[in-house]
Amino acid sequence: MNIKLVVVGKLKEKYFKQGIQEYAKRLSRFCRFQIIEVPDEKAPESLSDAEMAQVMAKEGERILDKIKDREYVFALAILGKERTSEAFAKEIKDLTTYGHSDITFVIGGSLGLDPSVLKRADTQISFGKFTLPHQLMRLVLTEQIYRAFMINEGSPYHK
Repeated sequence: MNIKLVVVGKLKEKYFKQGIQEYAKRLSRFCRFQIIEVPDEKAPESLSDAEMAQVMAKEGERILDKIKDREYVFALAILGKERTSEAFAKEIKDLTTYGHSDITFVIGGSLGLDPSVLKRADTQISFGKFTLPHQLMRLVLTEQIYRAFMINEGSPYHK
């Protein structure tokens, strides 16, 4: 099984890197886990709607270049479907049972995901209505993926 995160921007904070590395190491017994960073589009603080769309489109192209046709794609989106950890674990288990061995999660840039990325996604997932820094979201997502495997294994980690 292959799990990939396609994310916009570089991770700079050492403490986030350490947390993600720890969960990536734990995940290595369950899957091949990788994070692919695509460059964020440089833009001034205040943008018109047209400029925002242009930034999102460029980031969207970079994201889509990293996704293959056979991959099952979760787009992280505030309007996506919220799931419990148990439901997420079951979804991962069901995907692998029914032949989806390549699962990709996409985290967009500060403006969100371009409609082309949302259209490509097989499903949208939300971690609630909070706005979280993208760097923190990488850590939270990586932990939840690990938690899903632990739930599916029947491990007490989840409790």
